[in-house]
Amino acid sequence: MAKRYVCIIAWPAGHSRSPLIHNYWIKQHGLDAEYKREAVPPHQFAEFLARMPERGYVGANCTVPHKEAALKLSQPDERAQAVGAANCLWFDGTTLRSTNTDVEGFLANLDESAPGWDRGLKSAVVLGAGGGARGVVFGLLSRGAEAVHVANRTRERAEALRAKFGERVHPASFDDLPKLLPGAGLLVNATSLGMVGQPPLPVDLAGAKSLVVTDIVYAPLETELLAQARKLGLRTADGLGMLLHQAVRGFQLWFGVKPKVTPELRALVEADLKKS
Repeated sequence: MAKRYVCIIAWPAGHSRSPLIHNYWIKQHGLDAEYKREAVPPHQFAEFLARMPERGYVGANCTVPHKEAALKLSQPDERAQAVGAANCLWFDGTTLRSTNTDVEGFLANLDESAPGWDRGLKSAVVLGAGGGARGVVFGLLSRGAEAVHVANRTRERAEALRAKFGERVHPASFDDLPKLLPGAGLLVNATSLGMVGQPPLPVDLAGAKSLVVTDIVYAPLETELLAQARKLGLRTADGLGMLLHQAVRGFQLWFGVKPKVTPELRALVEADLKKS
């Protein structure tokens, strides 16, 4: 069997630690494979997908800004269709299929970091309305959140999530946060704000008492949002946990082996993040 290749497709792609995670598992399981990093601008994304087989690729992850385009350019499963975004691609013969593993990564990370976070969850606030936010909102609704307030810089995108997911989703703006956060049980940053090289996230957590705070950003490992939450004594879940847990099913789809998220793997990625 020829060497198998998988990659992360992003724009930009330099920050991604997915290669570190998957190549660790590839080595652990003795596979003849390699996980690479591919920086692909949006206007070249469709062409890149079409040429993947000739370059030896058996699948890929995709992240900002490609998750919604990936859905349209592949055969999505029910999960990806329900979320409206795909982050994991694989070839079934000549057919490019897709799914969304953000949902299970997001939920598993919260379950591990803040046990019981979803018990009696009346109100959650999600920042952002892109592909990552879609997986988050889907996951929150599946866990029984009574109301999910989606705050986005352009309200139209937040309203699109209400149209997709129903009446429990409430469009909002960043200006609404001082009113929403004191009564919320969970705050999720599903934007790239606060990431290395991106503008800061303008959120003040003062007044929030029983809020659990999670950030899908993992570079830096402790974002300003998480640092602020910890100073206030709030429970938190960082973006690295989500990254690790969402990687499991993709690896299984590509290579037929289910890997494990271990403290050793997390320590490896943490050490790499601290170098940057």
